[in-house]
Amino acid sequence: MAREGEGGRHNRDRDDRDGEFVDRLVHINRVAKVVKGGRRFGFAALVVVGDQKGRVGFGHGKAREVPEAIRKATEAAKRGLIRVPLREGRTLHHDVFGRHGAGRVVLRAAPAGTGIIAGGPMRAVFETLGMHDVVAKSQGSSNPYNMIRATFDALKREDSPRSVAARRSLKVSTLQARRQGGDSEAAAEA
Repeated sequence: MAREGEGGRHNRDRDDRDGEFVDRLVHINRVAKVVKGGRRFGFAALVVVGDQKGRVGFGHGKAREVPEAIRKATEAAKRGLIRVPLREGRTLHHDVFGRHGAGRVVLRAAPAGTGIIAGGPMRAVFETLGMHDVVAKSQGSSNPYNMIRATFDALKREDSPRSVAARRSLKVSTLQARRQGGDSEAAAEA
């Protein structure tokens, strides 16, 4: 009897710790293995996990039952979290391109109020990441696995002004001033 109480307390602690993450089920695939007595069915799950504050990860899990496959995928996603720098906590700093296999994606920064303009698996990534304004286009493969991996490839290429300034031995304010100046010069030419 005491063991059940301990297990319940342990699970509650885990839920409190996991409460900071939001997970989205992207895709479930039923697979069959043909054996002597017939077919054995299994399930593969693709899950995206994020804290809606700039960290996101994805995971793949396989099991004989759907809930177990989802649990494995969620744990794998939490192990592989990446941090993505966001401008004003709502969009990308710059446009970026990503690819994986035949899947290619283009992610573009968007002005406030645009919302998430993206399809299927990419939308799940942006919602769990906490991004509010982005325009994304998937080109090539529509396979959810390739789309997710291409999106993560693009997000890994995202740089913040702070990291660019550090690489170039400049101040962030100098870099921002150049950006403002470049926009006004382009507008003057047009």
